[in-house]
Amino acid sequence: MNYKQTLDFLYSQFPAYHKIGKGAYKNDLNNIIELDNYFCHPHEKYSTIHVAGTNGKGSVSHMIASVLQEAGYKVGLYTSPHLKDFRERIKVNGEMIPESDVVAFVSDNIEIIKSLKPSFFEMTVAMAFNHFERSNVDVAVIEVGLGGRLDATNIINPVLSVITNIGHDHMDILGNTIDIIALEKAGIIKRKTPVVISETHPLTKEIFISKAAEIESPIYFADELFTCDLLESSSPGGERKYSITHLLNSYKFEGETALGGDYQVKNLQAVFCVFDILKEAFRYSEKNISEGIRNVIRNTGLMGRWQILSGSPLTICDTGHNKEGLEYVMNQVLRIPKTALHVVLGFVNDKDLSSVLPLFPTKAIYYFTKASIPRALNEEILQREAAKHGLVGQSYPDIKTAFSQARNNAAQTDMIFIGGSTFVVAEVV
Repeated sequence: MNYKQTLDFLYSQFPAYHKIGKGAYKNDLNNIIELDNYFCHPHEKYSTIHVAGTNGKGSVSHMIASVLQEAGYKVGLYTSPHLKDFRERIKVNGEMIPESDVVAFVSDNIEIIKSLKPSFFEMTVAMAFNHFERSNVDVAVIEVGLGGRLDATNIINPVLSVITNIGHDHMDILGNTIDIIALEKAGIIKRKTPVVISETHPLTKEIFISKAAEIESPIYFADELFTCDLLESSSPGGERKYSITHLLNSYKFEGETALGGDYQVKNLQAVFCVFDILKEAFRYSEKNISEGIRNVIRNTGLMGRWQILSGSPLTICDTGHNKEGLEYVMNQVLRIPKTALHVVLGFVNDKDLSSVLPLFPTKAIYYFTKASIPRALNEEILQREAAKHGLVGQSYPDIKTAFSQARNNAAQTDMIFIGGSTFVVAEVV
């Protein structure tokens, strides 16, 4: 098989969450444990850092990896989902796994793959762990796919765990309340292993403290140890200066981030807390931290986080797709000076629209559309539901057409925003 044939095989043979949703989720670790045994536990050959959360885990994972790269380490990075290319999920020092390695992994291990019939995600986790071993990485930053406790990545024994924001997402799988979701995320906390919680929440704080105490794990709440001020950019969406203050000793650190989203405040606090704890596990300097954050896009290839696509008219996309994430994004969109706002919008078909549509401004022109995946919500259904919340616009059968229409209609002083789903953003970046 060549690379395209290999991808076709993977997509056609194995249930993938980004394609079909809940039906691809496995509520046990049996398959990944068997795969791990088959490959002789590759993740034990290098250090790992585990990152879970509803929002922010992608940004935090990329920033941690970037800082470690600046410090001279060979760093594996596993994330999901991908935007443009399957290989984005598996990187070493920012370089995607070669196509030939994807083909070789599948062809060399086709019998165990066919025998176990893992999910698409389980198979990619095994591929990532194997690739990192073969690449002789020093450390791998591993992003949880969904939840934590039963996520396929949760067979690792990291040097540190991170749990970012806990929000309303995947509630049909993880549970319908914040505290139940937090219990699932807390499943990545390992015995006597430090854990960083990026955001203190009254409904989840005691859950994390109790879990950590039960297994003797040091726990740190980043927003109780650090504060972050994120200054406005001179150009909307551009690089922003930040100031981090350690609340215990009043030490202040100033730098610049290429990630312009307001929500990066919480993520920056988490990253600084992580590197405040990891001093004994890795060697790095303040300059490594500063440059790692500044160069995260260049070092890791991160896309889709408050990403500027054009300056005239200002065109920005963001992968925020749940209530907590979209609140930040919409507040920032509304703050930017413009003569008119054009919104290219699409969601997946299992999205709770009643929780997200009220976040969007009624004074905007909407282009309702859908991504080219089976899970995409029909654009005409979205248009009808949006109208109930005062959001008015036309529907378009695909993102290319919707985006093209928005650009045709927008004046140079207008703003275009594209979002609602990771899969919508994937088709414009």
